[in-house]
Amino acid sequence: MPLVDHIEELRQRILRSLLAIVICALLCIVFVKPLVHLLEVPAGSIHFLQLAPGEFLFVSIKVAGYAGFALALPFIIFQGLAFVLPGLTDKEKTLIAPAVAGSAILFLLGIVFAWWALIPAALKFLISYGADVVEPLWSIEKYLDFVLLLMLATGLSFQMPVLQMLLGVLGLVKWNQMLSSWRWVVILSAFASAVLTPSTDPITMSLLTSAITGLFFVGVGLVAFADQFQR
Repeated sequence: MPLVDHIEELRQRILRSLLAIVICALLCIVFVKPLVHLLEVPAGSIHFLQLAPGEFLFVSIKVAGYAGFALALPFIIFQGLAFVLPGLTDKEKTLIAPAVAGSAILFLLGIVFAWWALIPAALKFLISYGADVVEPLWSIEKYLDFVLLLMLATGLSFQMPVLQMLLGVLGLVKWNQMLSSWRWVVILSAFASAVLTPSTDPITMSLLTSAITGLFFVGVGLVAFADQFQR
């Protein structure tokens, strides 16, 4: 295929991905209030305030956008993998469907892990730190920005095993090379946790660092399995 046709195909797949996000976001806007209630659960008895007219309206749109992206992610990943599919061997193509399914599952697990473990731990630390000085009355917008960014960052971080498997399948990196660099992975995981987490509390950073490091070793195992599968 000529280069111009490759660029046109890439443009079409990007447009389809954006359209999928918009459609999913429009569907999520119908259920946005139950979604907001679900996101408020980790905060426990904290009271939220609407500090400006229309604040909750804009927050609702933002929540629907994040939820739409999460729902559309498997389709987006499929579009990306389908773009490179013609250049893969038959054995490599057989791993495409598991990669898409695994990516969706890992992203969902990352969101659940953030909602169940990271956010409560971070909020507990942040609330207790200033409990004797200030009363926690939070802006709903600021709170949801914190929650959504942390959930998105964690979901994307959980994609590491899929990325490792794809690199291994394409022959760019061997599993033993990945394993030998585990010390750098721990350091980079700590750095990524500091950058990705909206708060800077050590509890959240430690939990996310441990999760990313653990997923790295899972990815090494997947690459080793794929290497044996291709032989």
